[in-house]
Amino acid sequence: MNTPTSNNTPLGVRNTFAIGIDIGGTNTVFGIVDHRGDIQYRGAISTKKHSLVEDYIDELYQAILPAIEQVGGVDFIRGIGVGAPNGNYYSGTIEYAPNLNWKGIVPFVELITKKFNLPSALTNDANAAAVGEMMYGAAKGMKDFIMITLGTGVGSGIVANGNLILGHDGFAGELGHTIILPNGRQHWGTNAKGSLEAYCSATGVRLTALELLENNKEDSLMRNYAKEEIDSRVVYDCAMQGDKIANEVYQFTGEVLGKALANFIMFSSPEAIILFGGLCKAGDLLLTPTKANMEANLLPIFKNKVKLLFSELKEADAAVLGASALVWEIKN
Repeated sequence: MNTPTSNNTPLGVRNTFAIGIDIGGTNTVFGIVDHRGDIQYRGAISTKKHSLVEDYIDELYQAILPAIEQVGGVDFIRGIGVGAPNGNYYSGTIEYAPNLNWKGIVPFVELITKKFNLPSALTNDANAAAVGEMMYGAAKGMKDFIMITLGTGVGSGIVANGNLILGHDGFAGELGHTIILPNGRQHWGTNAKGSLEAYCSATGVRLTALELLENNKEDSLMRNYAKEEIDSRVVYDCAMQGDKIANEVYQFTGEVLGKALANFIMFSSPEAIILFGGLCKAGDLLLTPTKANMEANLLPIFKNKVKLLFSELKEADAAVLGASALVWEIKN
Protein backbone atom coordinates (compact mmCIF):
# COMPACT_ATOMS: atom_id res chain seq x y z
CA MET A 1 0.00 0.00 0.00
CA ASN A 2 1.36 3.42 -0.92
CA THR A 3 1.92 5.90 1.88
CA PRO A 4 2.21 9.59 0.94
CA THR A 5 4.74 11.64 2.88
CA SER A 6 5.42 15.37 2.91
CA ASN A 7 5.75 16.71 -0.61
CA ASN A 8 7.70 19.92 -0.97
CA THR A 9 8.63 19.43 -4.61
CA PRO A 10 6.58 21.60 -6.98
CA LEU A 11 4.94 19.73 -9.80
CA GLY A 12 4.92 20.97 -13.35
CA VAL A 13 8.37 19.77 -14.40
CA ARG A 14 8.63 16.64 -16.52
CA ASN A 15 10.96 13.88 -15.30
CA THR A 16 10.90 15.29 -11.75
CA PHE A 17 10.86 11.91 -10.01
CA ALA A 18 12.65 8.57 -10.02
CA ILE A 19 11.34 5.21 -8.85
CA GLY A 20 13.69 3.31 -6.54
CA ILE A 21 13.07 -0.39 -5.91
CA ASP A 22 14.89 -2.57 -3.36
CA ILE A 23 14.31 -6.30 -3.90
CA GLY A 24 14.92 -8.31 -0.74
CA GLY A 25 14.59 -12.03 -0.23
CA THR A 26 11.34 -11.59 1.70
CA ASN A 27 9.93 -8.18 0.74
CA THR A 28 10.35 -5.61 -2.00
CA VAL A 29 10.32 -1.97 -0.90
CA PHE A 30 9.85 0.88 -3.36
CA GLY A 31 9.66 4.63 -3.29
CA ILE A 32 9.11 7.60 -5.58
CA VAL A 33 12.02 9.95 -5.00
CA ASP A 34 12.59 13.54 -6.05
CA HIS A 35 15.93 14.96 -7.20
CA ARG A 36 16.81 16.05 -3.64
CA GLY A 37 16.44 12.55 -2.25
CA ASP A 38 13.08 13.09 -0.55
CA ILE A 39 10.97 9.94 -0.73
CA GLN A 40 7.50 11.14 -1.68
CA TYR A 41 5.72 7.78 -1.56
CA ARG A 42 6.66 4.43 -0.05
CA GLY A 43 5.24 0.99 -0.58
CA ALA A 44 6.07 -2.70 -0.36
CA ILE A 45 5.03 -6.08 -1.73
CA SER A 46 6.08 -9.65 -0.99
CA THR A 47 9.03 -10.91 -3.01
CA LYS A 48 8.34 -14.56 -2.19
CA LYS A 49 4.73 -14.65 -3.33
CA HIS A 50 5.36 -15.43 -7.01
CA SER A 51 7.43 -18.25 -8.49
CA LEU A 52 7.38 -16.52 -11.90
CA VAL A 53 9.17 -13.19 -12.19
CA GLU A 54 6.59 -11.98 -14.71
CA ASP A 55 3.81 -12.38 -12.13
CA TYR A 56 5.92 -10.55 -9.58
CA ILE A 57 6.47 -7.62 -11.97
CA ASP A 58 2.74 -7.50 -12.69
CA GLU A 59 1.99 -7.11 -8.97
CA LEU A 60 4.79 -4.55 -8.58
CA TYR A 61 3.33 -2.52 -11.44
CA GLN A 62 -0.13 -2.54 -9.87
CA ALA A 63 1.33 -1.47 -6.50
CA ILE A 64 3.37 1.42 -7.92
CA LEU A 65 0.84 2.70 -10.47
CA PRO A 66 -1.35 4.64 -7.96
CA ALA A 67 1.75 6.43 -6.62
CA ILE A 68 2.79 7.37 -10.16
CA GLU A 69 -0.64 8.88 -10.71
CA GLN A 70 -0.41 10.83 -7.45
CA VAL A 71 2.76 12.63 -8.61
CA GLY A 72 1.16 13.60 -11.91
CA GLY A 73 1.49 10.53 -14.11
CA VAL A 74 4.22 8.75 -16.01
CA ASP A 75 5.40 11.96 -17.72
CA PHE A 76 6.79 13.07 -14.37
CA ILE A 77 8.84 9.88 -13.90
CA ARG A 78 12.35 9.88 -15.35
CA GLY A 79 12.97 6.16 -14.89
CA ILE A 80 13.33 3.17 -12.56
CA GLY A 81 16.36 2.09 -10.54
CA VAL A 82 16.51 -1.35 -8.95
CA GLY A 83 18.75 -2.88 -6.27
CA ALA A 84 18.64 -6.68 -6.16
CA PRO A 85 20.67 -9.62 -4.89
CA ASN A 86 23.21 -10.61 -7.57
CA GLY A 87 22.07 -7.70 -9.72
CA ASN A 88 24.44 -7.00 -12.61
CA TYR A 89 24.72 -3.32 -13.53
CA TYR A 90 26.29 -4.06 -16.90
CA SER A 91 23.81 -6.62 -18.20
CA GLY A 92 20.65 -5.62 -16.29
CA THR A 93 20.22 -9.22 -15.16
CA ILE A 94 19.73 -10.90 -11.79
CA GLU A 95 22.01 -13.92 -11.88
CA TYR A 96 21.67 -17.04 -9.73
CA ALA A 97 20.36 -15.19 -6.66
CA PRO A 98 20.20 -17.86 -3.92
CA ASN A 99 17.47 -16.16 -1.87
CA LEU A 100 15.01 -15.43 -4.71
CA ASN A 101 12.42 -17.74 -6.26
CA TRP A 102 13.57 -16.97 -9.79
CA LYS A 103 16.49 -19.20 -10.68
CA GLY A 104 19.18 -18.80 -13.29
CA ILE A 105 19.69 -15.56 -15.18
CA VAL A 106 16.67 -13.23 -15.10
CA PRO A 107 16.60 -10.37 -17.68
CA PHE A 108 15.08 -8.03 -15.11
CA VAL A 109 15.75 -4.66 -16.72
CA GLU A 110 14.32 -5.87 -20.02
CA LEU A 111 11.16 -7.13 -18.32
CA ILE A 112 10.55 -4.11 -16.10
CA THR A 113 11.30 -1.62 -18.89
CA LYS A 114 8.73 -3.32 -21.08
CA LYS A 115 6.11 -3.41 -18.33
CA PHE A 116 6.46 0.20 -17.17
CA ASN A 117 7.55 1.69 -20.50
CA LEU A 118 10.25 3.60 -18.62
CA PRO A 119 14.06 3.46 -18.86
CA SER A 120 15.49 1.25 -16.11
CA ALA A 121 18.78 0.33 -14.48
CA LEU A 122 19.81 -2.37 -12.02
CA THR A 123 22.64 -2.96 -9.54
CA ASN A 124 23.51 -5.16 -6.59
CA ASP A 125 21.42 -4.31 -3.52
CA ALA A 126 24.44 -3.54 -1.34
CA ASN A 127 25.86 -1.30 -4.07
CA ALA A 128 22.55 0.54 -4.16
CA ALA A 129 22.72 1.06 -0.40
CA ALA A 130 26.27 2.41 -0.75
CA VAL A 131 25.18 4.91 -3.39
CA GLY A 132 22.30 6.02 -1.17
CA GLU A 133 24.69 6.53 1.75
CA MET A 134 27.13 8.46 -0.45
CA MET A 135 24.47 10.82 -1.74
CA TYR A 136 22.30 11.30 1.33
CA GLY A 137 23.85 9.70 4.43
CA ALA A 138 27.00 9.26 6.52
CA ALA A 139 29.24 8.99 3.44
CA LYS A 140 28.06 12.26 1.91
CA GLY A 141 31.13 14.04 0.55
CA MET A 142 33.33 10.93 0.78
CA LYS A 143 35.06 9.49 -2.26
CA ASP A 144 36.55 6.39 -0.58
CA PHE A 145 34.50 4.21 1.74
CA ILE A 146 33.18 0.70 2.19
CA MET A 147 29.61 -0.06 3.17
CA ILE A 148 28.94 -3.35 4.92
CA THR A 149 25.34 -4.52 5.20
CA LEU A 150 24.72 -6.77 8.20
CA GLY A 151 21.34 -8.42 7.84
CA THR A 152 20.14 -11.88 6.90
CA GLY A 153 23.39 -12.00 4.94
CA VAL A 154 26.49 -9.80 4.70
CA GLY A 155 26.73 -7.56 1.65
CA SER A 156 29.13 -4.82 0.68
CA GLY A 157 29.57 -1.85 -1.60
CA ILE A 158 33.06 -0.48 -2.23
CA VAL A 159 33.53 3.09 -3.39
CA ALA A 160 36.98 4.25 -4.52
CA ASN A 161 37.79 7.64 -6.03
CA GLY A 162 34.07 8.38 -6.02
CA ASN A 163 33.13 5.34 -8.09
CA LEU A 164 31.59 2.00 -7.21
CA ILE A 165 33.97 -0.90 -7.75
CA LEU A 166 32.06 -3.18 -10.11
CA GLY A 167 34.77 -5.34 -11.64
CA HIS A 168 34.93 -6.53 -15.24
CA ASP A 169 31.70 -8.54 -14.92
CA GLY A 170 29.66 -6.40 -12.50
CA PHE A 171 30.05 -8.65 -9.46
CA ALA A 172 32.96 -7.10 -7.56
CA GLY A 173 32.60 -6.46 -3.86
CA GLU A 174 31.30 -9.74 -2.45
CA LEU A 175 33.16 -9.22 0.82
CA GLY A 176 30.59 -11.25 2.74
CA HIS A 177 31.80 -14.40 1.02
CA THR A 178 35.50 -13.86 1.67
CA ILE A 179 37.04 -16.58 3.85
CA ILE A 180 37.87 -15.17 7.27
CA LEU A 181 38.31 -18.38 9.30
CA PRO A 182 39.75 -21.10 7.02
CA ASN A 183 37.97 -24.44 7.42
CA GLY A 184 35.49 -22.76 9.73
CA ARG A 185 31.71 -22.85 9.87
CA GLN A 186 30.06 -24.17 6.71
CA HIS A 187 27.83 -21.66 4.99
CA TRP A 188 24.23 -22.87 4.61
CA GLY A 189 23.91 -21.61 1.03
CA THR A 190 27.34 -21.68 -0.60
CA ASN A 191 28.89 -24.54 1.42
CA ALA A 192 32.04 -22.43 1.77
CA LYS A 193 33.82 -22.92 5.10
CA GLY A 194 34.65 -19.90 7.20
CA SER A 195 33.11 -17.02 5.24
CA LEU A 196 32.33 -13.68 6.87
CA GLU A 197 28.60 -14.12 6.25
CA ALA A 198 28.61 -17.41 8.15
CA TYR A 199 29.57 -15.51 11.30
CA CYS A 200 28.51 -11.86 11.04
CA SER A 201 25.01 -12.06 9.56
CA ALA A 202 21.87 -12.39 11.68
CA THR A 203 21.94 -16.10 10.87
CA GLY A 204 25.59 -16.26 11.91
CA VAL A 205 24.83 -14.59 15.25
CA ARG A 206 22.13 -17.17 15.88
CA LEU A 207 24.49 -20.05 15.09
CA THR A 208 27.18 -18.61 17.36
CA ALA A 209 24.67 -18.35 20.19
CA LEU A 210 23.60 -21.98 19.74
CA GLU A 211 27.23 -23.15 19.67
CA LEU A 212 28.14 -21.23 22.84
CA LEU A 213 25.07 -22.53 24.65
CA GLU A 214 26.00 -26.10 23.70
CA ASN A 215 29.66 -25.75 24.68
CA ASN A 216 29.10 -23.72 27.85
CA LYS A 217 26.99 -25.05 30.69
CA GLU A 218 26.64 -21.70 32.49
CA ASP A 219 23.22 -20.28 33.17
CA SER A 220 21.86 -18.04 30.43
CA LEU A 221 18.60 -16.25 29.77
CA MET A 222 18.75 -17.74 26.29
CA ARG A 223 18.13 -21.19 27.80
CA ASN A 224 14.56 -20.04 28.45
CA TYR A 225 13.96 -20.24 24.70
CA ALA A 226 13.62 -23.27 22.46
CA LYS A 227 16.45 -23.56 19.92
CA GLU A 228 14.17 -22.61 17.06
CA GLU A 229 13.13 -19.45 18.93
CA ILE A 230 16.66 -18.13 19.35
CA ASP A 231 17.52 -15.46 16.79
CA SER A 232 19.57 -12.27 16.72
CA ARG A 233 16.76 -10.35 18.45
CA VAL A 234 16.71 -12.79 21.37
CA VAL A 235 20.51 -12.58 21.64
CA TYR A 236 20.30 -8.77 21.74
CA ASP A 237 17.52 -8.70 24.33
CA CYS A 238 19.43 -11.10 26.58
CA ALA A 239 22.71 -9.22 26.17
CA MET A 240 21.00 -5.97 27.17
CA GLN A 241 19.90 -7.70 30.39
CA GLY A 242 23.52 -8.53 31.16
CA ASP A 243 23.52 -12.14 30.03
CA LYS A 244 27.14 -13.31 29.91
CA ILE A 245 26.85 -15.78 27.04
CA ALA A 246 24.79 -13.36 24.91
CA ASN A 247 27.50 -10.74 25.42
CA GLU A 248 30.11 -13.30 24.41
CA VAL A 249 28.22 -13.74 21.14
CA TYR A 250 28.79 -10.08 20.34
CA GLN A 251 32.41 -10.20 21.48
CA PHE A 252 33.08 -13.10 19.12
CA THR A 253 31.10 -11.56 16.26
CA GLY A 254 32.98 -8.29 16.68
CA GLU A 255 36.30 -10.14 16.71
CA VAL A 256 35.55 -11.83 13.39
CA LEU A 257 34.11 -8.68 11.82
CA GLY A 258 36.95 -6.48 13.06
CA LYS A 259 39.62 -8.77 11.59
CA ALA A 260 37.75 -8.82 8.29
CA LEU A 261 37.45 -5.03 8.21
CA ALA A 262 41.20 -4.73 8.84
CA ASN A 263 41.80 -6.82 5.72
CA PHE A 264 39.41 -4.66 3.71
CA ILE A 265 41.07 -1.45 4.91
CA MET A 266 44.49 -2.66 3.83
CA PHE A 267 43.00 -3.40 0.42
CA SER A 268 41.46 -0.03 -0.42
CA SER A 269 42.44 2.43 2.38
CA PRO A 270 38.96 3.94 2.78
CA GLU A 271 38.13 7.08 4.71
CA ALA A 272 35.38 5.20 6.52
CA ILE A 273 33.62 1.89 6.86
CA ILE A 274 29.88 2.28 7.29
CA LEU A 275 27.83 -0.48 8.90
CA PHE A 276 24.23 -0.85 7.87
CA GLY A 277 21.40 -3.30 8.53
CA GLY A 278 19.49 -5.03 11.27
CA LEU A 279 22.49 -6.14 13.35
CA CYS A 280 23.52 -2.49 13.79
CA LYS A 281 20.64 -2.12 16.23
CA ALA A 282 22.97 -3.78 18.73
CA GLY A 283 24.92 -0.50 18.85
CA ASP A 284 28.03 -0.54 21.03
CA LEU A 285 27.55 -4.24 21.81
CA LEU A 286 28.79 -4.82 18.26
CA LEU A 287 30.70 -1.62 17.52
CA THR A 288 33.10 -1.71 20.49
CA PRO A 289 34.61 -5.19 19.90
CA THR A 290 34.58 -4.64 16.15
CA LYS A 291 36.55 -1.39 16.43
CA ALA A 292 39.04 -2.89 18.90
CA ASN A 293 39.76 -5.92 16.73
CA MET A 294 39.92 -3.85 13.56
CA GLU A 295 42.58 -1.55 15.00
CA ALA A 296 44.51 -4.44 16.56
CA ASN A 297 44.95 -6.10 13.16
CA LEU A 298 45.98 -3.06 11.11
CA LEU A 299 49.48 -2.12 10.05
CA PRO A 300 50.71 1.07 11.76
CA ILE A 301 50.23 3.16 8.62
CA PHE A 302 46.48 2.43 8.73
CA LYS A 303 45.83 2.64 12.48
CA ASN A 304 43.42 5.26 13.84
CA LYS A 305 42.78 6.69 10.38
CA VAL A 306 39.58 4.93 9.28
CA LYS A 307 36.24 5.93 10.78
CA LEU A 308 33.85 3.13 11.73
CA LEU A 309 30.32 4.49 11.51
CA PHE A 310 26.73 3.35 11.54
CA SER A 311 24.56 4.38 8.60
CA GLU A 312 22.60 7.62 8.99
CA LEU A 313 19.77 6.39 6.78
CA LYS A 314 16.72 4.39 7.74
CA GLU A 315 17.25 0.75 6.88
CA ALA A 316 14.35 0.75 4.44
CA ASP A 317 15.48 3.97 2.75
CA ALA A 318 19.17 3.52 1.84
CA ALA A 319 18.77 0.97 -0.93
CA VAL A 320 15.67 2.72 -2.32
CA LEU A 321 17.53 6.04 -2.46
CA GLY A 322 20.58 4.41 -4.01
CA ALA A 323 18.51 2.58 -6.58
CA SER A 324 16.68 5.78 -7.50
CA ALA A 325 20.04 7.53 -7.97
CA LEU A 326 20.79 5.12 -10.82
CA VAL A 327 18.01 6.79 -12.77
CA TRP A 328 19.83 10.08 -13.14
CA GLU A 329 22.66 8.24 -14.92
CA ILE A 330 20.35 6.69 -17.51
CA LYS A 331 20.62 8.29 -20.92
CA ASN A 332 17.08 8.72 -22.20
